Amino acid sequence: MSNTDASQKNLMLIRWLTYLMFMMFAMTSDSVGEIIKEVKQEFDVSNTQASLIHSLFMVGIAFSGLFLGFLADRFGRKPTLILGLALFAISCYLFLLGGSFNFILGLITLSGLAVGIFKTAALALIGDISRSTKEHTGTMNGAEAFFGVGAIIGPLLVAYLIRSGVDWIWLYVIAGGLCTLLIVVALFVKYPKTVRSIDTKPVSLSSSLRLLKDPYAMGFSIGAFLYVAAESAIYVWMPSYLLCDA
Repeated sequence: MSNTDASQKNLMLIRWLTYLMFMMFAMTSDSVGEIIKEVKQEFDVSNTQASLIHSLFMVGIAFSGLFLGFLADRFGRKPTLILGLALFAISCYLFLLGGSFNFILGLITLSGLAVGIFKTAALALIGDISRSTKEHTGTMNGAEAFFGVGAIIGPLLVAYLIRSGVDWIWLYVIAGGLCTLLIVVALFVKYPKTVRSIDTKPVSLSSSLRLLKDPYAMGFSIGAFLYVAAESAIYVWMPSYLLCDA
């Protein structure tokens, strides 16, 4: 096999690993609506308290993206991806020990931090392996497609587990198993080196905050925020109001 063929196969493997990461992330994040119903019954909490399961997960992602986004540039894509995946797997397995609502919330927050770490590194990696804007767009479309697959599989799997008399926490255990498999494969994959321009300034919190002065950036950000807020409200609360327990 020539070096070119080996390189192409390696890049294809990296893409598939990235796709599966997005699918695994969606399996858990888009199952929150079904999980909230079960948590309310299991821990006897209100809607407001149960909503923290989704809120803290998103807070973890936001915090990680804002304050830990530099990890992928400083330590490399591969170590950062493996770090995020490892933290996510640990948080998933610890659900087996969950005995209190506060402990579950802590694990949810940790999983959000982990997702923020490996998702930021994965997006940067997509840029590294894309040789053109067309290829970058195609890879991003593939990642979104697998995210959609995960968003379908997750709620269906939770519903199946519940109807089979299996606790909902096994969704996280399954996700943790998939995550462990991704870590093992990633350890043996050769990731491309990140090429940095000498003139490129490192990303910092201050440089991100300076974007607040740009009205176009603010307008786009507000629009994206409103869209995600509406989308999240639908997939989180729709099961509680439209689906029966029968």
